[in-house]
Amino acid sequence: MEERPAGGADPAERLIARLYRSALAVPPEAYRAWALTELGKLIPHDGALWGSGTVSRWKFHTRTVVGLPEAFPAQLEATRHINPLLPRLIANLDNPLDMESVLSDEAFHASEIYKQVFEPHGIQRILSTAHMERRSGLYSLLTLYRRDPHQHFTDDEKRLQARLTFHLFNAGSHAYFLHLMRRVERPAQAAAAVVDGHGLFHEAQPRFLDLLEEHYAGRAPTQGLPFTLPAPGQPQVIGALCVRSEPLADLFVVHLWPAGPLDRLTAREREIVHAVAQGLSFKQAARKIGVAPSTVANHLYRVYRKLGVYSRTELAALVYPEG
Repeated sequence: MEERPAGGADPAERLIARLYRSALAVPPEAYRAWALTELGKLIPHDGALWGSGTVSRWKFHTRTVVGLPEAFPAQLEATRHINPLLPRLIANLDNPLDMESVLSDEAFHASEIYKQVFEPHGIQRILSTAHMERRSGLYSLLTLYRRDPHQHFTDDEKRLQARLTFHLFNAGSHAYFLHLMRRVERPAQAAAAVVDGHGLFHEAQPRFLDLLEEHYAGRAPTQGLPFTLPAPGQPQVIGALCVRSEPLADLFVVHLWPAGPLDRLTAREREIVHAVAQGLSFKQAARKIGVAPSTVANHLYRVYRKLGVYSRTELAALVYPEG
């Protein structure tokens, strides 16, 4: 049995706990750099890259570099067609690979990728792990770099990176959505994803993908929404799901939840339903909403028919099922 150091959990377990526990304490824009710095305490490195994107483009949507220039990820992307490590990573997802397993030092130093990308930054040793979420088409890449050619990545360090990268990727996504959901109003029980204007995923909660698979069985394409991205604003019922999008800089947050009876009402109908369900009279509801009492009555009549209810009591039970 492996002996644990004094004080309980081993360093890797303590790091895993910190990754999740610090999700709200560390600002979202700084979380990945912080996590890479923490990782460096267990696997020393001189530079690191953590990028994520979609498989269809093999281009990073988000990128974090530590100990290297901000332009480094773009240089790496521009030379991916001559990077011998990349196809090996794709064929061995979630398994750390170093450049030494692909090229001898002599071949590496003679390669174009070394001359164009790594030599200018003094990089001699490279250890990478790639992960792909097959349901969403999202991939993540974590690479550690060393400048000292004598500091080879050991087998123990490779095993440690294999153990930790899952938690780094998972905790990073968890932290992102925790902060995002604090800023964006969302319906109860809704799952969320972040997409671009074409509906391609940039981030996606597992529950969001579960809902798509459940309601678009055999028809849900990977890498993006299986329906047209709705305009931001009011919820829209699409099949058995209710969808609402909100702008997020040049992206969109999409909320998804199983459509209930109230979701199929118009915005004005929902407004009247909530006012009446609170116990307001037609006149009081009309005054609150800014319409005539007859408008409230007409809308409420249509709502009763749509929802199959016959009294305010039944209506209130739909609006406040736990009341």
